Amino acid sequence: LYANVRPVYWIPGVPSPVTHPERLDIVIFREGTEDVYAGIEWEKGTPEARRLIEILDTEFHVRVRADSGIGVKPVSETGSKRLVRKAIRYAIDNGRKSVTLVHKGNIMKYTEGAFRTWGYEVAKIEFRESTIPWDDVVKSHGGKVPDGKIVIKDVIADNMFQQLLLRPEEYDVLATTNLNGDYLSDAAAAQIGGLGVAAGGNIGDAHALFEPVHGSAPKYAGMDKVNPTAEMLAGVMMLEYLGWRDAAVRLRSAVKSVVGSKVVTYDLARQMPGAKEVRTSAFARAVIDAMDGAGR
Repeated sequence: LYANVRPVYWIPGVPSPVTHPERLDIVIFREGTEDVYAGIEWEKGTPEARRLIEILDTEFHVRVRADSGIGVKPVSETGSKRLVRKAIRYAIDNGRKSVTLVHKGNIMKYTEGAFRTWGYEVAKIEFRESTIPWDDVVKSHGGKVPDGKIVIKDVIADNMFQQLLLRPEEYDVLATTNLNGDYLSDAAAAQIGGLGVAAGGNIGDAHALFEPVHGSAPKYAGMDKVNPTAEMLAGVMMLEYLGWRDAAVRLRSAVKSVVGSKVVTYDLARQMPGAKEVRTSAFARAVIDAMDGAGR
């Protein structure tokens, strides 16, 4: 399940800290098996850490302080290309206009920079008929994207944060390494109301699972209190993955309808003047009723 896929879009009525949350409508493809997420690290002072520091010093003449913890950041050609490949295919299948490779290659040239290089290679070799690099749009087409082409471009990771705030409508699908994707997806979710309305999928070539981005909340178990919107939107993603698009549209539309009517759980109600605060089960019932009504 190498692709952590996180759509980020605003549901009308959800409180947001930005003036125009509707301008942000992106899908983030975050690599899910490599980078620092691989968990290859050793604690300060362990034999493994001391040995690696010694090897770096004696074999590569790289000095690392003896009191350092040590971690390894693997970014492979295989892992990078399969993620970008899935992101481009998603863009093609869903009528998206661009895929942006987000990286920190200006500093980490042989990991993050390589991710960028491999991403462009996938687009050029495997999707030549469907994609065009942004540089070619500028140089050969006067800045106008040819019909039927998906733009491939790249942005330095730290710049991407301000781009999502200042020029969100210029971005569509983002493909990035693990840690960048972790930071970006949570920051982007804040623009559309927070993790309570953010769903995610972990997708491979043969299997997939879908869940709220926020994960579990054991302290609220059995309290019939928390916001189930992210869970429901994860269900929307699952239905889309299965090819049941009509069902996905009905569920998403029902959630939007209920939130738009200001029938919401406590976390949203406290930020929405005139809202009707309901429990988890009552919110779910309202969504079911909205789906039933749409089917009549």
